[in-house]
Amino acid sequence: MHRMTIPGLVEAAAARHGERPFLTVDGTRRTYAQTRAAAATMAGALAARGCRPGTRVAALLTNRVELTDLVLGCAWLGAVVVPLNTALHGRLLRHALDEARPQFLYVEQELEPRVEEVGYAGEVWVTGSPQAPVPGVEAALDPYPSRPGDTAAVLFTSGTTGPSRGVRCPHAQFAWWGRNVADSLRLTADDTLYSCLPLFHTNALNTLVQAMTVGARVVVDRRFSASRHWARAAETGATCVYVLGAMVPMLLAQPPGPGDRAHRAWRGLGPGTPGALWEPFRERFGVTLVDGFGSTETNLVIGSVPQECRPGYMGTVRDGFEARVVDAGLSHVPDGTPGELVVRTRREHAFATGYLGEPAAEPGAWRRTGDRVVREPDGWFRFVDRVKDRIRRRGENISSYEVETALRAHPDVAEAAAFPVPSELAEDEVMVAVVPRAGRVLDPAEVARHCAGELPVFAVPRFIDVVEELPLTETGKVRKSVLRERGVTGGTWDRCG
Repeated sequence: MHRMTIPGLVEAAAARHGERPFLTVDGTRRTYAQTRAAAATMAGALAARGCRPGTRVAALLTNRVELTDLVLGCAWLGAVVVPLNTALHGRLLRHALDEARPQFLYVEQELEPRVEEVGYAGEVWVTGSPQAPVPGVEAALDPYPSRPGDTAAVLFTSGTTGPSRGVRCPHAQFAWWGRNVADSLRLTADDTLYSCLPLFHTNALNTLVQAMTVGARVVVDRRFSASRHWARAAETGATCVYVLGAMVPMLLAQPPGPGDRAHRAWRGLGPGTPGALWEPFRERFGVTLVDGFGSTETNLVIGSVPQECRPGYMGTVRDGFEARVVDAGLSHVPDGTPGELVVRTRREHAFATGYLGEPAAEPGAWRRTGDRVVREPDGWFRFVDRVKDRIRRRGENISSYEVETALRAHPDVAEAAAFPVPSELAEDEVMVAVVPRAGRVLDPAEVARHCAGELPVFAVPRFIDVVEELPLTETGKVRKSVLRERGVTGGTWDRCG
């Protein structure tokens, strides 16, 4: 079995760490040896239900042991897991299922009505039902001899100019994520990793692989709670935590208390942390946040280590990767000049192989990121903004295209534009400008209610401007830079107001 596959990692970790604790999720605790047994018998349970190597199995599950079992069981069997954002419903859920075309769907009981609503035609397993696959019931299988470049998972990421896209993530990409982030955070077998981020995202999924890489323990909670975060870190014995940029100001906004430092955590992965909040966070909570650049399609290309952080900077290029800053024509720009970040890897299968429905990406090719950055003369990279129209809110990437599509489905909306405006919690808030159809009157509150029925909660616009027309270029494209510059005005409707 190849060591750069997920079963290879599970086998090696079980052989080396055996009875050491590995995973705590949803009240279930497992050692490394128990995790190997669960993966092998979950593969047997999946095979008994008709899964085969290459079969796609989607999941609409929150952070619970059924999801971790499914991820590892699919990898053991050679099947492909497709974890879906649990906020998806209606049109967007249907789109993801149409793109991935899974043969099976494992759904949480409370979320089953959403699956029925979209008319999914494959086989459905509901948590707690007799049909649901459970490790330990069927005989254990030997691991399928997957290759490092074989697809282990399809993860959906929001596009900037079109619908969400499924990314084909190979086994070795996860193995490299584990190595690179473990090295960046200086993880060891003595560490306990605490994450409350969703397991359908790259960040949380790769926490499992980081722990396997070094023999650490990982604790996964159901969801983030600003008021309980440090108490949970203390209860779990965490030495490393995982936060997104928007979580940092939320934690700092909590009333100071003795629990702020009554924990063992001393560093954390905190991509997108505003530079001005980095030192206050470390001073108050005793945690050094390590930033970096990585995406569902790539890996930890740029990063730092706890001993060498620079507030507001992503870090420097990691070994085995390359990064450049280019202009619109993809020509290199001088240090100190903003431009788009493009990246490539010299590590075999460290990047995703491409999007569903597209040919495999050429190995070693430069990948565009859509992020606007600055490279300083000493090699440190600083994030500036997004090149196109992506909006990032509370750790979620939101496609303006999808927001606009939902708005245009309203019978009284003629045209719409979605764009980001600054949030008091870091990252962005969603703002839209809508043009009513001739002779119609738009009520912003009713528009927001319409969006709530079409979009995940994190994508529902907070700010709505009803305007007579949108600013257009000579070729008829919306000049979103004008809308962003104007931003929130006294006449803007605020859903939180």
